[in-house]
Amino acid sequence: MTTSIVKDSTQYPALRNLQFSPIKQGEDQLIVLWDPSGLSKEKLVLPLNFFFIVQHFDGEHSIQEIGALYLKRFGEFLMPNKVEQLIVDLEQKLFLEGPRTETARQQARIDYRQQPTRPAVFAGRSYEADSVKLKKQIDGFFTSGEGPDFKPSENRGKLIKGLVAPTYDLKQAGPVYAWGYKELQEAQQPDVYVIIGTAHAGLEHFFAGTDKDFETPLGVVPADRTILDQLKGLVPKFFDEEIAHQTEHAIEFQLPFLQTIVDKPFTIVPILSSFSALSLTDLTVRSSVDRFLSSLQDAIGDSGKTVCVIAAGELAHLGMRYGDSAPPTDFSFHRTMQRDLEMLKPIEELKPDEFTQFIQKENDQRRISGFSPIYSLLRLIQAEKGQVLRYDRGITDQYNSTATYASMAFF
Repeated sequence: MTTSIVKDSTQYPALRNLQFSPIKQGEDQLIVLWDPSGLSKEKLVLPLNFFFIVQHFDGEHSIQEIGALYLKRFGEFLMPNKVEQLIVDLEQKLFLEGPRTETARQQARIDYRQQPTRPAVFAGRSYEADSVKLKKQIDGFFTSGEGPDFKPSENRGKLIKGLVAPTYDLKQAGPVYAWGYKELQEAQQPDVYVIIGTAHAGLEHFFAGTDKDFETPLGVVPADRTILDQLKGLVPKFFDEEIAHQTEHAIEFQLPFLQTIVDKPFTIVPILSSFSALSLTDLTVRSSVDRFLSSLQDAIGDSGKTVCVIAAGELAHLGMRYGDSAPPTDFSFHRTMQRDLEMLKPIEELKPDEFTQFIQKENDQRRISGFSPIYSLLRLIQAEKGQVLRYDRGITDQYNSTATYASMAFF
């Protein structure tokens, strides 16, 4: 029998799952760290040598080992007082795993459960907070030069089975969202929208639900508690990471479109997901994902309601913000676009295994963050065809780091 050794977090610091972005101040290149889960509202700006240190705060490297790596990389000794101060700063900002962070995490769960609804966190930031202005903003995405305008859909009147929509900032990607929601507007509309969004901060159990109604400036969108309650019984851990919904934008960004274009009462099943194509080679991960999707199918079927599955996620990510050593070039972007469009073919053909294998063969080099919701959609829906409606990209920082995204519909 073996026993795992718990390492001293003061000697083996472990950074939480944070995001970073390169920035320029004058001639200096710096790195900004922040918490995508929203547990911490803080940011930390680091020079590149300190970012090197933080990258090794993985709970496996000791402070002494990091010092040796630092000496090898920069040719100078890492002074202990500098590391100690860095650890203090990270702990105060809740950027390190440890008792302080766990206490804050538990309190955040309590606070979320006590809220009557899930509030519109991004109203006034990523889209208009005033209901009249928001309605005008959404309408403008449809009628803009890049939007679908009022051209009739070839699928008019058919029952829509699924959509793929971006999660990118509405101010930039709004017209791409509109291409998908235009299809829904003209389709035979279902009773329930199962919205599976990318959990950008990651999840331990691959899927996380919430039974909260969602607020937006256009009103409250009710959660479908019939389906959610059955899922809670079938998958006991489904609500364990409910707090992930608190500050995740993937689902929230879809709701103003639904509220604008759906012309009958509806409910939503809000689900966040996080697993990669590469992780599905692990039989334990694959089994957990299969079990959840099977349970979700059963809950949908037992409800007797018509359902549209919306997969909210982006495609490729390239550039320094996402781990590349240099900004993207025109060549690298066009190569990425070519590979994206090739990858979208098995999605159009409703072939989840081929979609997965495409990403696995290239070792997920393009970092397809929307894999888990799109894969889930393909496993859940029974449709005859899919169609790519629009494809575009967004620039995410001053180094031209790029995210790509598409709008798709399934009938």
